[in-house]
Amino acid sequence: MRVAFVGKGGSGKTTMSALFARHVAGQGAPVVAVDADINQHLALVLGLDAQPEPLGAHLTEIKDRLRGANPRIPSAEAMVKTTPPGRGSTILSFDDLAADPYGLTTPDGLRLLATGPFSEDDLGVACYHSKVGAVELLLNHLVDGPGEYVVVDMTAGADSFASGLFTRFDLTFLVAEPTRQGVSVYRQYRDHAAKYDVALAVIGNKVHGESDVEFLREHVGDDLLTWMEHSAAVRAMEQGRHLTLDDLEPANADALALLHKTLDEQVKDWARFGRQTVEFHLRNARAWADDRTGLDLAEQVDPGFVYGP
Repeated sequence: MRVAFVGKGGSGKTTMSALFARHVAGQGAPVVAVDADINQHLALVLGLDAQPEPLGAHLTEIKDRLRGANPRIPSAEAMVKTTPPGRGSTILSFDDLAADPYGLTTPDGLRLLATGPFSEDDLGVACYHSKVGAVELLLNHLVDGPGEYVVVDMTAGADSFASGLFTRFDLTFLVAEPTRQGVSVYRQYRDHAAKYDVALAVIGNKVHGESDVEFLREHVGDDLLTWMEHSAAVRAMEQGRHLTLDDLEPANADALALLHKTLDEQVKDWARFGRQTVEFHLRNARAWADDRTGLDLAEQVDPGFVYGP
């Protein structure tokens, strides 16, 4: 199952991504976490002293690997972030993704990949979403199975909608503080996501009491799945002190368990996944990619390719 964590900058989505990934790994399930945020903090929160090798710095190698022997894609240069798989492409299993050479293993035993930070060379000349494109390509070519988890910490706010990446997930958790700013990002995300059949659930965060819960219920309604109470244990983790999940307050541990249960209840919809992969590729082709590559990228769509196992 694939899950994205989104929300306003500062809402705690990176912390929630890390806690959820650790919780699932602690249940014995295989987990790959991906830092796709422009601010690369997931490694730190997961207890690593180093960053993974940036996927964005190896985009050509990733494209060459994924295009495989697909006759519709003559070179890495012909691939863009939305290029769909076809017959002859390299289809990744979850184990392939977990063995990606650019990842690192965390102290909890899960695997972390990262797009890489916005570098000085990018300033004024590049869009961060070109780096996130590596994640979109990997997910386009991934066939994950039951009991396998990909947890992605997305870039903040509505920036997530700058590519088709937001449709690559079985469920999206939006982390919202009980503030007007927090719920305004929720409304924006809800309205965009509704057009594409994106499953969305809200996690309230930094909740101090019943009045905060009532505020979230008033503005989020039935999309409010659960909430995380203000946590001394989480604050200690964010300050660099060691945290085991046993240190979490019971209500917060129960919230993580509910997130896990809710994700497991989602039905994998490979038909929707394939349909939207093609839709966003054709949209990007018409908008900019045909001009950028000098090719008719609609020809990369293989009508005989079937998505899923």
